[in-house]
Amino acid sequence: MNALAQCYYTLHQAIFSRLQTLDGLAPLAMRLYLFPVFWMAGSQKIAGMESTIEWFGNPDWGLGLPFPSLLAHMAAYTEAAGAVLLLVGLATRWISIPLMVAMVVAIFTVHWGNGWPAIADSGAEDVAVRLGAARELLQEHGNYAWLTEKGSFVILNNGIEFGVTYFLMLLGLLFTGGGRYVSLDYFMAKVYPPSK
Repeated sequence: MNALAQCYYTLHQAIFSRLQTLDGLAPLAMRLYLFPVFWMAGSQKIAGMESTIEWFGNPDWGLGLPFPSLLAHMAAYTEAAGAVLLLVGLATRWISIPLMVAMVVAIFTVHWGNGWPAIADSGAEDVAVRLGAARELLQEHGNYAWLTEKGSFVILNNGIEFGVTYFLMLLGLLFTGGGRYVSLDYFMAKVYPPSK
């Protein structure tokens, strides 16, 4: 057994130690994935700020948050500016923190009541009935072939799945930073090395 463990460890070191020079690719991939998510969310809030403030503050059909104007502006500009900082890998660890806070707020105020999945299970009986009714209506009254040429219809469940996924990606960036060779943080650390 000891020889097998030694063989495994030797093979492991031979393969994965070589990957260390490319360890900046994973943070880069997360940053590039998160950029459009936060850019679209932030820029849409900014473009429709009055509607965003109403949605944040209205207890009947919105989130019912206190200080809706302040929170709407904070969320919108954190997401938009955060997206740009993530894209270039500048202040990656710092911007991950307020973006994680935004995700926690979104998870608990918007998505929590809908459970886990973002897309409803089309195999569930009630969802299948709704999808069937929608298909019939669209086939009778709409251009069904055109509407479905890019993909089939789904029912949005709007659960916490995406919010949790984005939170975990940001948590990873909090610990890894922007990544070696592929972020401004990396090059700034070369120019301004930490004092010892």
